[in-house]
Amino acid sequence: MTETQAANDTFQSHISLLLAIFDEKQPIQKDGTFSLDAVKETSLAMADCIIANKEELAALKAWMEGHEFWTSPASTRFHGNVKGGLAAHSLLVAVQSLRFAVPFAENFALSKRSDKFSFTAEDVFISAFAHDFCKAGTYATESRKTKDFNGNWKYEPYYKTKSDSRNLGHGNESVLLLLESMPSLLKNRTVIEAIKCHMGFSDLSPMETYNYSNLLQNPLVLLIQLADQSAAQWWDL
Repeated sequence: MTETQAANDTFQSHISLLLAIFDEKQPIQKDGTFSLDAVKETSLAMADCIIANKEELAALKAWMEGHEFWTSPASTRFHGNVKGGLAAHSLLVAVQSLRFAVPFAENFALSKRSDKFSFTAEDVFISAFAHDFCKAGTYATESRKTKDFNGNWKYEPYYKTKSDSRNLGHGNESVLLLLESMPSLLKNRTVIEAIKCHMGFSDLSPMETYNYSNLLQNPLVLLIQLADQSAAQWWDL
């Protein structure tokens, strides 16, 4: 068996193992509904399974507990705008990435740039799961006065971005927050670019647009973009 074949077999084995955990626990249903407890349990089980650095894994778990990751919404109104929506969306993006990963990697291997980039199942999971870390603890719950079906006034809760939010940009902020618990990823440019660029052109400064096409050569960038969009648009989560 060649070194490349062995790496491919390991990659596919790890992908299958992670998806098996999700499929067994079934925390998210086809219609986008989810059990928050099951989402947390499944996410942590997958992280335990694939993240090799156990010291950083423990730090990651502590960071999520301390930054409202498990209770925050994924947005104020576009998708996952419910308690726990961020965790559910993050898990679903991770699962979408894993489902697409094998054919995606096989297709990239046929290209002329196949020798310039490589990524593991751990890279896929971390990039997808952490892509929206910047949203943890970002939203506050407020209420507004609305009329119900019978024309009666009532107060309805809704999410709003906190007025004192300090954010260096969607992708950049998520990268910085992930590095707080997993500093070894500072040397993993493939993962950093995937998180940084997961929103495509919508989260780029004018200067960054000049070299954006170069960043798209990284297959993990495109994989996370695809997984993020499919999770939000196909499941509304």
